[in-house]
Amino acid sequence: MSSKQSWTGKVRGATLEKFEPEDLLPDHQPAYVASWIYVFGVSTLAALIMLIASGLYLTLEGPAWWHTSNVGHYVNSVHLWSVELFFVFMVVHLWGKFWMAAWRGRRLATWVTGCLAFFASIITGFTGYIIQTNFDSQWIATQAKDGFNAMGIGAFFNTLNTGQAILLHVSLLPLALGAIVLWHVILVRRKGVVPPIEEGGE
Repeated sequence: MSSKQSWTGKVRGATLEKFEPEDLLPDHQPAYVASWIYVFGVSTLAALIMLIASGLYLTLEGPAWWHTSNVGHYVNSVHLWSVELFFVFMVVHLWGKFWMAAWRGRRLATWVTGCLAFFASIITGFTGYIIQTNFDSQWIATQAKDGFNAMGIGAFFNTLNTGQAILLHVSLLPLALGAIVLWHVILVRRKGVVPPIEEGGE
């Protein structure tokens, strides 16, 4: 069996062989990338890295240790503000690309993966709120319970089950979000940064 007929050969042909080194690790960008609107994509990635790092630290000693630890308070605050900045940067990035019609030039998949990352982030953020193990999380969980039951999905996701929410927030949802973000970045590298409409848009 030739390598092209095996699944590994097909995956390589569909991914790595389509990328030039200049696409994956560019050393220059078009002049229009100097605009501030292009900064918010990488700012979103930087905030994501910070919130993942602080989140991993918070998992080391369980879901409640940060309530009674000065270090825990600090790390939890870093995690909170990383999330806040992540959403601010992502929303600005999303709206900026919307008004630039960023799906031009066969970039529809790039736009779709960006939207998917936004919705996945909302769900991940929601599970983060209900695992704070404080009054805020209890209030949010009890209020959300009725909404989830009304939608008919309360049997699958019980907001009052802290263990289930922790599992989703710490493992499943970050993995899904990370995969979508990675796919999005690869597509950006593959298709290039979308030019402004006045640049002769594609």
